Amino acid sequence: MKNILIINGHQKYSSAEGNLNQTLMDKLVSFLSEKNNVKTTIIQDGYTIEEEQQKFIWADIVIYQTPIYWFSVPGLLKTYMDEVYAYGLFFKGADQYGKGGLLTEKKYMFSTTWNAPEKAFNDPSQFFEGSSLEDALSHLHRIQKFLGMKPLKSFSCYDVVKNPKVGKFVSELDIHLQEVLNF
Repeated sequence: MKNILIINGHQKYSSAEGNLNQTLMDKLVSFLSEKNNVKTTIIQDGYTIEEEQQKFIWADIVIYQTPIYWFSVPGLLKTYMDEVYAYGLFFKGADQYGKGGLLTEKKYMFSTTWNAPEKAFNDPSQFFEGSSLEDALSHLHRIQKFLGMKPLKSFSCYDVVKNPKVGKFVSELDIHLQEVLNF
């Protein structure tokens, strides 16, 4: 049995209500609660910095359920990281830059939603110029690596505005969780 923290990083806008991210978060909670201890945070609803820090200390795995806005996380999720990821608790100074992470026994996973179609990735003639999903998320992976955490394979839903295939996305998330978490 693992301790799992699931963070919904969606930030509401008039054009993005967050229904898909909440649906995926609900799937994560229902699937993972069967055999694990699960805590959640919905950033849009507010949080207490100290409580969030304790959730990270408690967690074995942190899952970020987030849309990708302008090739990164929403501003509220970035602010959350700025406020919660504390020096001396999550990382410290080190002889070699980036080697001071204190969360070395923890893993993380990104579950992201993109308006970009899947074909925009892994193809040199497309927008991401041959980059994979993990390449496109590399700056976010580096943040977690700085804290000492180890990655699990990311999950993503593509083309979510033009082709919101919610049932397909939920089914694919279920398969991904079974493969990646293997419990």
